[in-house]
Amino acid sequence: MLLHIGAFNLDVDSKNDTPWHSLAPRTRVLCTVLLVFAIALTPDGRWWTWAIYGAGVLSVILLSRVTLSVLLKRIAVEFVFVGTILLGTLFQKGGEAIWSWGILKITTEGLMVLGSVAIKAMLSLLMLNILTLTTSVPALLNALVALRTPPLLVAILASMYRYIGVLIGEFNAMRRAAASRNLMGSNRSSRLVIGNMMGALFIRTYERGERVHQAMLSRGYRGVPPIEKVPPGGKRDIVAITLTVILALLGQVIYLLRR
Repeated sequence: MLLHIGAFNLDVDSKNDTPWHSLAPRTRVLCTVLLVFAIALTPDGRWWTWAIYGAGVLSVILLSRVTLSVLLKRIAVEFVFVGTILLGTLFQKGGEAIWSWGILKITTEGLMVLGSVAIKAMLSLLMLNILTLTTSVPALLNALVALRTPPLLVAILASMYRYIGVLIGEFNAMRRAAASRNLMGSNRSSRLVIGNMMGALFIRTYERGERVHQAMLSRGYRGVPPIEKVPPGGKRDIVAITLTVILALLGQVIYLLRR
């Protein structure tokens, strides 16, 4: 099956009872953003700095007790798209040539950039996936509001998440209808049918979006999905943010000392 609505069940581990889950959602978002920025802004080739950040990410994985199989599957799918960008970093100018074929040349500089970008992407994706796995979508959106994210951006994210589920449900209904009429017997016919279904969904997008929006308004939608209970901020949140800042600064200090 090409698409499945279960793929957008983001918060698989949001009901766990762990030290990470006891933090307020806005604290989890803030810690994740701080660590991702520290990872992304580190220059290429700073392996010891990323080792420190990797230890921090591993600690979060252990504390949150996320389902490793789900986490690794999502990372694998995301790296399929990231890999197309990573291949472009391999053919960098500079350094010693290791392999060449025509205009293509792999150098030591290219390998260093490839490794650096791969580590940055891996650590950042791990943190972001841990956040989405352990925080429900309403709590995540309310955390963004609490952190003074523009309300229009939060409303767009909420509508996008809701609307993707609607589109996938309709796509699966169309796929079942095509299968019941024996229109997906071979790979070639399946590709043609799926292409036509995607085109039909694209045409229906505007009208279906209006109906969904009106239905949401009639049910009390005001820009952000309601949330029943949010863990209040406390000493644990202050400690978590402080430890995250210390970890980010420690990595940068190691980078500066080893220049």
